[in-house]
Amino acid sequence: MNAPAPDAATGTARKPRAGRNLPAAVGVGLALGAVLLLSLFVRPEAFVVLACAAVLYGTVEVVRAFRAHHLRVPALPAVVGTLAMLPGAYLGGSETLLVAYALTVFAVLVWRVLDTGGDHGTPVRVPPVRDVAGGVFVVSYGPLLGSFAMLMLAASDGPWRVLLFVLLAVASDIGGYAAGVFLGKHPMAPSVSPKKSWEGTAGSLLTGAVLGAVCLPLMLGGPWWGGLLLGLVTVAVAVLGDLSESMLKRDLGIKDMGDLLPGHGGVMDRLDSLLPTAPVVHLLLMALLGP
Repeated sequence: MNAPAPDAATGTARKPRAGRNLPAAVGVGLALGAVLLLSLFVRPEAFVVLACAAVLYGTVEVVRAFRAHHLRVPALPAVVGTLAMLPGAYLGGSETLLVAYALTVFAVLVWRVLDTGGDHGTPVRVPPVRDVAGGVFVVSYGPLLGSFAMLMLAASDGPWRVLLFVLLAVASDIGGYAAGVFLGKHPMAPSVSPKKSWEGTAGSLLTGAVLGAVCLPLMLGGPWWGGLLLGLVTVAVAVLGDLSESMLKRDLGIKDMGDLLPGHGGVMDRLDSLLPTAPVVHLLLMALLGP
């Protein structure tokens, strides 16, 4: 579920984000895009495995970031929940996903209640309710939202739905990057992400709307106006998702969630716009095309 695009999604200012290796970012993005295409259309089950690996690694990145700031987020329930929710959504649908999510949240609560000691046997000074809230956030942000891509994949035309979903995120990133670099003058949210501009966001919206209007009829036989709406809504949610993770990282005092992907940062840094858009795209496609 990786979007092969620069990290300056939906509104960079006049120059790329400092410290990014653009050629490396493009190379990694293209390679991951090829893997995604192969997994979708050769063996969809391979995409489930790929998505599980990406969400699982991204979830571990968030857990580590939280633990570095003294939140004892339970890791094992988040890991097991990821491995239950994504395959469960693909194989059993929304009902299985709901049950797996509820059990994971309950496991987070029980695990934290039983884990009463600190890292080295010292009392925990952070209120347990904050740890539980952090754990619920972790299992909701990565595994739950990512599972909606599995619900898309389970449809009869699932690979095409997932491909359109990823293409919209990629187009949003590229359109926002280009418009932000060449036209960006007015910061969108300077206190959260100073390099994101209104001009870049407009570029993302335009690119997403055009791509949706063209690709939904061609790929899935849907109406062009539905694709236009899908593109606009997807980009809007992607912008909010990107800004939300930027706000979270700023609060944690970090630039990236990790450093696994050259030129991109961590896995969760590439999923930040995909995850929140997955349920929106899934529901809109169901309304436009049916289950």
